[in-house]
Amino acid sequence: MKNRKKRIDLIIDLIKNQCIGSQEELAEILAQKGHQVTQATLSRDLKMLRTTKVPTDRGTYMYVLPESDSLKDRLLNYGQPLAKANYQSGFVSIQFSGCLAVIKTRNGYASGLAYDIDMSNSPEILGTISGTDTILAVLRENVTRQRAAELFANILGINVEDINI
Repeated sequence: MKNRKKRIDLIIDLIKNQCIGSQEELAEILAQKGHQVTQATLSRDLKMLRTTKVPTDRGTYMYVLPESDSLKDRLLNYGQPLAKANYQSGFVSIQFSGCLAVIKTRNGYASGLAYDIDMSNSPEILGTISGTDTILAVLRENVTRQRAAELFANILGINVEDINI
């Protein structure tokens, strides 16, 4: 177990301080530092850490870790009451426009939360599209904002009172 803890700490340090674009690249660096891992183990570690791959300005991708103190999170919360942010689930805010709901999340949490929304199989929610920190949810026609707020509160593990209707 000590070895796993050391490996996880090293993965966190590497992702925070280097531009790592693939599991192969990460596995090679870990091997150089004395941690031989299989692709399956590395995949589980990255999933547990909730890493996300984001595009770089060079046209490649890199892993990022969700961080509660990141500048992007602070910008997302700017002007929002603090009670709206649920850092455990990654939820930051939600706004409605017609049959659409735009959900802001912490960096790296959108795809996981969108998956949770889709897997809820709620007949009132037609589907989602996620980015790194934003989810677009399409609601069925005639779903009231109050009903949508109740659904999202239940799925996302937040209080319905935390949603601006």
